[in-house]
Amino acid sequence: MKNIHVSTTINGDPTEFICAPDESLLDVLRNRLALTGAKEGCGTGDCGACSVTVDGRLVCSCLVLGAEADGVEVETIEGMADGDKLHPLQQHFIDKAALQCGVCTPGILVAAKALLEKNPNPTDTEVRYWLAGNLCRCTGYDKIIKAVQSAAAEMRGE
Repeated sequence: MKNIHVSTTINGDPTEFICAPDESLLDVLRNRLALTGAKEGCGTGDCGACSVTVDGRLVCSCLVLGAEADGVEVETIEGMADGDKLHPLQQHFIDKAALQCGVCTPGILVAAKALLEKNPNPTDTEVRYWLAGNLCRCTGYDKIIKAVQSAAAEMRGE
């Protein structure tokens, strides 16, 4: 199989890479671009640990081919903070102890950010529904929901 040249934007930066036609976006991010925030939990799109956004749409990067990133905008957990300043979601996850081992945390943060961009004032039920594709084995989800809600309130200026 012939490798493919891809031109894309990742976390606001123009990026080019070469990948195999059957190589996942997750593998490209981790192995070719050293963006290791997205994790491979299952490899089948069931756990959400590899969540990124592609043109604003939340996806499991293990289910997207690297070649499909050509001409689109990809956002990963690495692009969430603004330099040393954490995104409110990141800070509230720390403040509310909404993380433990960290495998699921990047995917949950990316998913929560995508939710709050679409719905800045979600109910607890809406947060739970939106994050249903992100599995965590270490924490109960209550702290995660509280962290998302408190970050949402801060982002709304409350």
